[in-house]
Amino acid sequence: MFKNALVSVSDKTGLVEFLKPLAAQGLRIVSTGGTAKHLKENGLQVVDVSEQTQFPEVMGGRVKTLHPLIHMALLARTGHAEDEKLLKQYGLEPFDLVICNLYPFEESLLKSLPEEEMIENIDIGGPTVLRASAKCFDRIAVICHPQDYAWISQKSELNSTDRKKLAAKVFSHVSSYDSLVSAYLDPEWGERFSLAGHKVMSLRYGENPQQAASWYRRMGCDSGLHSAEILQGKVLSYNNLLDLDAAVGLVQALEHPSAVAVKHNNPCGVATADSLAEAVVKALKSDPISVFGGIIAVNRKITQVEAEALQGIFLECLIAPDYEPQALEIFSRKKNFRVLKWPDLMSLNSDFDLKTVQGGFLIQKKDVLSASTETWKIKGEKPNADVLRDLIFSEKVCASLKSNAIALVGQGQTLGLGMGQVNRVDAVKHAIDRMRTHFPERQNIVMASDAFFPFADSIEVAAQAGVRWILQPGGSVKDDEVFAAAERLKINMILTGQRHFKH
Repeated sequence: MFKNALVSVSDKTGLVEFLKPLAAQGLRIVSTGGTAKHLKENGLQVVDVSEQTQFPEVMGGRVKTLHPLIHMALLARTGHAEDEKLLKQYGLEPFDLVICNLYPFEESLLKSLPEEEMIENIDIGGPTVLRASAKCFDRIAVICHPQDYAWISQKSELNSTDRKKLAAKVFSHVSSYDSLVSAYLDPEWGERFSLAGHKVMSLRYGENPQQAASWYRRMGCDSGLHSAEILQGKVLSYNNLLDLDAAVGLVQALEHPSAVAVKHNNPCGVATADSLAEAVVKALKSDPISVFGGIIAVNRKITQVEAEALQGIFLECLIAPDYEPQALEIFSRKKNFRVLKWPDLMSLNSDFDLKTVQGGFLIQKKDVLSASTETWKIKGEKPNADVLRDLIFSEKVCASLKSNAIALVGQGQTLGLGMGQVNRVDAVKHAIDRMRTHFPERQNIVMASDAFFPFADSIEVAAQAGVRWILQPGGSVKDDEVFAAAERLKINMILTGQRHFKH
């Protein structure tokens, strides 16, 4: 199939097995440094790159393939008289097979190596060889991924479509590599921004069956949903992944044993308690109608006790740091129930949000809630320890809801949530309606708002429902009217100075 190959790889997986049958058919192999040594040790005849260039590998291997006698054999155009004349003049045969992958920069990054070592893992010759080969895909098959050896070996010849596919992989590989290096050297967003990823899997479809979808993990990120182990259940869907991300994002912010139920990308039942068993029960009871068919994330190991509580309701997914064997045995009775184990669940690993808009995308830093309450301004009674815990909890829940957002909580449990409304008073009413359905007798309620109240009407509605504490950022031109209404209605107001819109 091939006559003349250039081989220079960091990842040597499957290389010998791929090349031996081709060498038996007469393939000439030109190779570099460690790759050449590896091939020779495995019985393959190899021409050292220095034999072709008549120049030694120098600078500790920094310069080896960067030579005209390599790149003329890569870039020569078929049927081009001047190019063919040059090849003949220098006694060169054009390469028709190139196997090259790059220095392991991503692996080095994940090991947090010193900068000096990281710089040495920036490949220069490799990307140059790959790009030159891919440019000439009309006659060169260029392989940058060991997983492609298998399907190539099954073919007697590669056609132009095959070679073009391989070339496209090369340019994607090199651009991803360069993106990672760029982000390492300057993590701040400059005039240009690129994001590289590895494909995790193709999804059955996106939000709807007519939408194609795939799942990627960000290069340089060693922990994320992609690192969770799927212990049982159907294949994850696009919507499952969005809901899992939303659930994990909130449970990561909760320190005590906690459970978060999410439905359609919004929390619908959240609780924190002294034990995970109590938190799970409270989260399920927060809104059992909405929790049905939802996704649960918890921040502690699932035992038999929590498994029995969760078994009684239909859920799509569950994600936890770990499981006891008895819990997994209970879940195994529901074959389609997706159960994910993620030991690093509580390790925050995403520092920005990315959203597409028509013709482009937007990027922002992740919203961060201040761990300190010292800057809060209190209008009214100072909260005791129990109320303070609910106020902190309510802000975290509210910040995870789609705006406009209102969270009603009590004793570490969400009582009613209102989100995604086009005005704040409607969000308040939605939250109260849900609370009255499931907790009709509750009083002395804590309410959080993701942004200021533009009018006093929300305060009046909240007071009628038994709200006695309101947490909000403040900053409205009508703050004085809102504060006056709260004082008149005997509601204590906490001003955080920090808004938490989530669009």
